[in-house]
Amino acid sequence: MQGNVLNRLVALSVLVAALVHVSQTDHKSSQCKAYAEGDVIIGILSSVHSHVDNLQDRVRPEEFNCSGFDYVSFTRMLAAIYTIDTINEMKFLHNVKLGYVVFDSCADATKALHSVEHLLSINGSLPVLDDYSEFRPEAKVILGERYSLLTIPIAKLLSVYLFPQISTTSSAVDLSNRLKNPSFFRVIPSDVHQTEALAQLIRHFGWSWVGLVSMDDDYGRGAHQSFLKNAADAGVCVAYEGVIPHYLDHEHAEQRIKEVARQIQRNEAAQVVMVILRPELVKMLFDEMISINTSRVWIASDSWSRAASLTGMQDIDKVGDIIGLNFITGKIPGFEHYVHNLAVKPGVRNDIIEEYQSMIGCSGSSPKDCSVTMAHSLIDHVDLPVVYGERVAIWAIAHALKDLLRCNETSCPGETNFPPYKLVEKLYKVNFTLDGGKEQYKYFSKDGDFEDGYDVLLWRDSTVKTIGTFNVHTRQVNIVTSDIAWNVGPNNTKPSSQCSPQCKPGYFKKVLNASCCYDCLPCGEGTFSSGNDSDECHACQNGTWSLKGWSKCEARRESYLKWSEPYPIVLLVAVGIGLLFLLICFVCFIVKRHDQIIKASNLLMSCFMMCGLAVSFGSVVLFMDKPSRPLCQAQQALYGLGLTLCVSCILVKAFRTFLAFMAFDPVRRDRLSKLYQPVVIMVLLTSVQGFICLFWLIFDSPVVDLSAPSNQSMVHVLQCSEGSKIGFGVMHGYIALLAFVCFLLAFKGRRVPHDFNETGVIIFSMLIHLFVWLCFIPIYITKNESRPIVQASAILVSNYGIIFCLLVPKCYRAMWGKHTTERIRARLRTYSDFRNRPPSVDPSVLGIGEREDNQSGSQRAVTFAPPPFPLTETDSGIINGSVSSQSLVSSSASSRSTLPASEDPFPSSVYSITVPDTPAIFNRSQSMSTLM
Repeated sequence: MQGNVLNRLVALSVLVAALVHVSQTDHKSSQCKAYAEGDVIIGILSSVHSHVDNLQDRVRPEEFNCSGFDYVSFTRMLAAIYTIDTINEMKFLHNVKLGYVVFDSCADATKALHSVEHLLSINGSLPVLDDYSEFRPEAKVILGERYSLLTIPIAKLLSVYLFPQISTTSSAVDLSNRLKNPSFFRVIPSDVHQTEALAQLIRHFGWSWVGLVSMDDDYGRGAHQSFLKNAADAGVCVAYEGVIPHYLDHEHAEQRIKEVARQIQRNEAAQVVMVILRPELVKMLFDEMISINTSRVWIASDSWSRAASLTGMQDIDKVGDIIGLNFITGKIPGFEHYVHNLAVKPGVRNDIIEEYQSMIGCSGSSPKDCSVTMAHSLIDHVDLPVVYGERVAIWAIAHALKDLLRCNETSCPGETNFPPYKLVEKLYKVNFTLDGGKEQYKYFSKDGDFEDGYDVLLWRDSTVKTIGTFNVHTRQVNIVTSDIAWNVGPNNTKPSSQCSPQCKPGYFKKVLNASCCYDCLPCGEGTFSSGNDSDECHACQNGTWSLKGWSKCEARRESYLKWSEPYPIVLLVAVGIGLLFLLICFVCFIVKRHDQIIKASNLLMSCFMMCGLAVSFGSVVLFMDKPSRPLCQAQQALYGLGLTLCVSCILVKAFRTFLAFMAFDPVRRDRLSKLYQPVVIMVLLTSVQGFICLFWLIFDSPVVDLSAPSNQSMVHVLQCSEGSKIGFGVMHGYIALLAFVCFLLAFKGRRVPHDFNETGVIIFSMLIHLFVWLCFIPIYITKNESRPIVQASAILVSNYGIIFCLLVPKCYRAMWGKHTTERIRARLRTYSDFRNRPPSVDPSVLGIGEREDNQSGSQRAVTFAPPPFPLTETDSGIINGSVSSQSLVSSSASSRSTLPASEDPFPSSVYSITVPDTPAIFNRSQSMSTLM
């Protein structure tokens, strides 16, 4: 037991030692470009090469190959190394020596993340832990990348470890978000301030109509959007916007630059162009502008305002005037001398300096022989003051370390192998000056930014001059040089960049409260302008409204189904005709109530059916006039109850036919016949709908829809809202269910002769009803403002379908249908003749009965109910004389119909046709309506 405990303790101690052990960055790797030992290591990411070769063709995660030596990034790396050496020589941290390790990101985000992995690695591997509180890589802080495109993904990765990163040039707005980037710092202001400074600079010179060109990376998009906002606030209008791919090897980059150049050329009124691009892209754009002989005033962002590669461009003056902003810069004492005597110190590895020496032809020569060549090469490509930020950043790290290591006047007793997250808190607390306090104090804001302002620059004769400043706190541009000889303006005067067309009533200027070049935009819905050149549109008052581009407001017109309008009149006429049909049918049914065709239709159910249709027609009338809560409730309830009553009566008819003609088994017939209670069935089914409507009206009843109309409409449509969509759906679903049951029962009896039943018309009428309401659902959902018309139309079509299928044909046959009884007798005689014919005759043509074979091949009797009228004495003679003597026998009392006498359409007996054994097989599928 003790041995196990001892073994566990040993394993735990080894694990802790591995975690707290001073890790070794793999500085011997080809990815590491420079390394100097120290007690605290500073990681430096520098895009010494401008791009990765064949990145678009990369299909395997192999080593990156970079090309395109970048002098600016190289000089920034030298400034950081020089500042680290200066701090060590000054013994600023006493017994603590600063070291560094340099990785080349090649201006690519993926390559930059790969470099960060090396910086975070412990003995060649990157540990994955739940808690990084004791994570102690060799590098304790990273001097970040030059471009925001690279800095943003690095900052997101380092936020996992709360690993501090300090940038000297990445100014993207998103990097100030402490939630996303809690360990990111920079010694420059955010682009929030830069775009505001640029807008104020443009406004200072009185320009109000400018073009905007940016690139499509995170930096470009953020600065683009921020400038649009700040320009609007400053009264500056953007005439056009051009976006260029940020990737230099992008297949469409050159074509897009040509398109943007043509766009700039076409917009002659916009003589000022704001450019937010990388120096390489600016050079490509300027080359194109020179080729098309077009000049403008160019406003430069910090990314290229001091780019030596552009100031030394051939014919740079032909592009026009260049004014821009850059971060406050300064000289690094002794740095120029360091550049003139550039050499790798003993014990230090620096492959980049060696590559540079080889590139300019100094490889293998003494530093003394190459010093002048190297210095002139750098100075020709780089404006040395731009690297001042590296000095500030390294000193900020040194001051934070001094606090963290508890340095006193003689030593720094703190632990040098500390977890990197501890340095984050100390960086927030730094507050220092450089050069003996001649400058203002430098410190990080709560967002991790410096807020010390910008220099205003003017390009002249391939040189860059500082002509003013922008103060972040006062938000003011201060130009110290007023006498500027412009290249673009006439007679070297300041060029004009304005465009001010007059806005007519109903329109307003794009930029509010500013006299600038503006677009005339129509006032939006609900606003208006009554005069020319209105700075803003005024909101409509007192319930009035206006459409887009109106010069006045008007009251909205209320719309509902008025009695005098064409469509309501059509609906009312249709209702009147429908009620007239119902009245005629009712009179016909009453007058002909003793006819067999009316008796077979069940007079009582037919009258209730007509009553339900009348109520349903009445609900259509309630869709007229201005809606109110009682009307909304009544129209749905009346429609639901009326149509349910009608369909219930049809279901009773279908059920009766099903019992009479389809229940061949006497036992089953007796059982089902007990369920045939017409009035009870009708009342029960209608009551269910009544309860549905009652619950619907109580809990969430239909009300007047008070929702605001569309902004694009001057019509306020007043209509009823269904309230509970569930109640509305259940009501319609219940009616559809009853209709479907009617359809099924009628479908079962579809082969019975139509003289004896109503199955055909029931099937057709229910199909019409179901089809109408299936079409109603999508139309009702999509046509929001036409719902009353849609529902009223659906009710009318459904009602007319029932009238013309079930009622009108009965009335016609009762009034004008002659010889109905004789036709039925003729069918019986035909059947009698069939009995004396050979068995090959198909009895299905008789339309009387069917034969069924059992498994043994014999035949069985099929129950048959005679036609719905009492047989006369002559009729009995026909049966007795020609049929019953051979095959008709009276059924027993137990086989007779149990339907009530008043409802039974077959008041006489039930007969059984016994078909003798014969090989003939009857065809079930042949239609029985051929003898009608």
